[in-house]
Amino acid sequence: MRIGPYALSSPVILAPMAGVTDLPFRRLCRRYGVGLAVSEMISSRPQLRHHRRTRQRADHRGEPEPRAVQILGVDPEEMAACARNAEALGAQIIDINMGCPAKKVCRVAAGSALLRDEGRVAAILTAVVQAVSVPVTLKIRTGWDPAHRNAVTIARIAEDAGIRMLTVHGRTRACGFSGAAEYDTIAAVKRAVSIPVVANGDIDSPEKARRVLDHSGADVVMIGRAAQGQPWLLGQVGAYLASGRRLSEPAWTEKAAVILEHVQALHEFYGPQAGVRIARKHIRWYLERLGWPAACWRPLLQLETAAAQHDALAGLLQAHRAA
Repeated sequence: MRIGPYALSSPVILAPMAGVTDLPFRRLCRRYGVGLAVSEMISSRPQLRHHRRTRQRADHRGEPEPRAVQILGVDPEEMAACARNAEALGAQIIDINMGCPAKKVCRVAAGSALLRDEGRVAAILTAVVQAVSVPVTLKIRTGWDPAHRNAVTIARIAEDAGIRMLTVHGRTRACGFSGAAEYDTIAAVKRAVSIPVVANGDIDSPEKARRVLDHSGADVVMIGRAAQGQPWLLGQVGAYLASGRRLSEPAWTEKAAVILEHVQALHEFYGPQAGVRIARKHIRWYLERLGWPAACWRPLLQLETAAAQHDALAGLLQAHRAA
């Protein structure tokens, strides 16, 4: 599948996730073969343009092409300016967030709240597409609530505005992440437009990815929460979709090395204090995926220095290997 001039190397995309898809995690997931890894969302508010977190989210050092940045906002002019700035900093694809269900985002009518205002959707998409020379993509939900699923209408607006790829999460804004994702609406979107469509929501195994693509007719899948604590899943899904062959789980030594490498990368990227705090959730996800009880990993979350955190984690992993 292509997004403008860029051919994706895999039918799997890593979903943008606030607080998760930073540069260290994106680089790790790209190594496991994901075709595209989208950054954390960047606010279009001008006063945040030079904020430290904004700069970190726009950091692409050592990241393979194509480099994609997601932007969030409600004002067409501010979104256009944000897109131009992201392009200037190295973004090769601009993704627009109209899918986030978080209350703090929807309270200001951003994210998936925009789905209620189709006129503003059209204005934002048109402004951003006209502002940059790189491809612009869009991520949405199926609608505002189960009684108002307007994803097909939004998809047609997006195609008319020049959007080059559309991702649909199979839940409404009101659903949040509760209940099961549905893919009938994604199938309807795929039938309604000619641009590539990406299926997202509850895809947590190679077999589930295959079923979702077969049901929806989507071009590729996007995986978010299922990649937390197991970035190797993305490569397993990609291989299965490409060949029908299920890759075996990585060896224990590989998993342990990846966990330590990721934590070290977080310490270096954010600095020792912020890095320790951010690494805690990743450590928990990794060790929970390994099936370890909370008693094993909870003490690691109390450590305050990078050296203590890294050394204790390395010791725990080594002890498990020797057991």
